[in-house]
Amino acid sequence: MDNLSKKSAWNRQQLKKFLDSSKIPIRVSVLDGEYPLICSVWFEYLDGKLIIVSHQESKLAKTLVRQKKCGFEIASNDPPYRGVRGKADVVSELGTSEEILRRVIQRYLGETNQRLTSWLLSRVKHEMKFTLHPKWVTSWDYGERMEEAQS
Repeated sequence: MDNLSKKSAWNRQQLKKFLDSSKIPIRVSVLDGEYPLICSVWFEYLDGKLIIVSHQESKLAKTLVRQKKCGFEIASNDPPYRGVRGKADVVSELGTSEEILRRVIQRYLGETNQRLTSWLLSRVKHEMKFTLHPKWVTSWDYGERMEEAQS
């Protein structure tokens, strides 16, 4: 991932490992009028980009199409706190989301919820693929600091 902050706790390889293995949804933030809108969605990390899918009628999709940029964060909710955040330009596409949708369903659900899988795939022609091209990225990892505090 290019544009990694010099203050990032992780290097590019560590960042890639975290993003490839993480099943934490990405939190996407966009400016919706006077207030931020924050949505958690499933993602895939591919070739230095973050890819998400959202229904074309969703508030998130409509705002991403209009704004063409966002903030994002992928971070654990449990100690030790660690994660990745950044800012990205966004490219949207309609009609190209089935492959990514199938991959994120497999990543997050596996074979555990066929009813939800079927419902999501039944709407695929109305799903939009959004590719987030990071312009600035950083990471933090409080693992070491938190270990010392618990000793």
